[in-house]
Amino acid sequence: MSTVDAPAPPRTTTVVPAVAPWWRRSAPWVLLAAGTLGGIALQTQLYTAQERVVGTVFMFVALATAWNLIGGFTGYPWFGQVGFFGLGAYVTALCMYHLHLSFWLSLVLSGLVAGLFAAFVGVPLLRLKGHYFAIATLGVAEGLREVVLNLPRATGGGGGLTIPTLGPDAPTRWLGNDGFYILFLLIAAAVVAVALAVSRSRAGYALRAVNQDEEAAAAMGINTTRTKTLAFTLAATLTGVVGSAQAFRIQAIYPDPSFDTSITELAVIMVMIGGAGTVLGPILGAIAVQYMSEWLRENYTNAHTFILGALIIVTVVLLPQGFVNYLGDAVKTRRFSLLDNVRRYRL
Repeated sequence: MSTVDAPAPPRTTTVVPAVAPWWRRSAPWVLLAAGTLGGIALQTQLYTAQERVVGTVFMFVALATAWNLIGGFTGYPWFGQVGFFGLGAYVTALCMYHLHLSFWLSLVLSGLVAGLFAAFVGVPLLRLKGHYFAIATLGVAEGLREVVLNLPRATGGGGGLTIPTLGPDAPTRWLGNDGFYILFLLIAAAVVAVALAVSRSRAGYALRAVNQDEEAAAAMGINTTRTKTLAFTLAATLTGVVGSAQAFRIQAIYPDPSFDTSITELAVIMVMIGGAGTVLGPILGAIAVQYMSEWLRENYTNAHTFILGALIIVTVVLLPQGFVNYLGDAVKTRRFSLLDNVRRYRL
């Protein structure tokens, strides 16, 4: 009998993903450090009013970047961000006014409370999608405002609450314009660093997979509920920290300004203009919108709101994917025409 040799199994080639060179991986962190140092150097060239304006820009950089974690990377329209901003503000006010805790401890507690509350409500909320999720988160923000209004003994109700920042009863002295400038700069840098770390991690890829096709991501083994909840919790924690810093800066806390939905609207606009799902987009969007708003307010006092709204509409029509995403696509395809961009995304 003759034996026939079995055919050899086909050779398989293992494809190893290309690893970016170290300088390319390090470049975003170097730019972040350079931007932070540049912000510190810029302070020496500003007078008091300009310091307050630039400090507000830093605040919105942090808010827009935090919103982008869930609204940009994951694609869930989070219209209730201001609820966690107000929650962080009131936790700080309550801790400093009633418990006489230092601002620095109150800052940490504000972030923790906002994060724990987000984890509690996030599990049921994140089962909703699209406009249902957006409306539900907005309802949570309005619910928090009503709670504050109806607890006058603790929160002051509609009369508000004033944080003690001067005299012997002040647990922490007011930081002044210079101090708050540095505080918001460092908070913005820290939030951007968190977003940068998330975007380059496996969690960041999981969030993008959920954004593209949640059912397909679940079929690939991604725990979509846990991934979304962690992103929501992280975004709320960072937002609570920003609200805490803003409460200490303005000292007098009232329900309506603290839970004003225009704060969320501005953050969403900044992300959309800069580029959702990117790290650089919210930064550029926040700087552009805030700078343009201040410039128009100074030069067109009576019509600045109308002009700013018109400019935002035109920008969104011409760059529906945001500036950073447009620039990346244009460089790859060598097509820089805005009219081509409108046709590609609108028609």
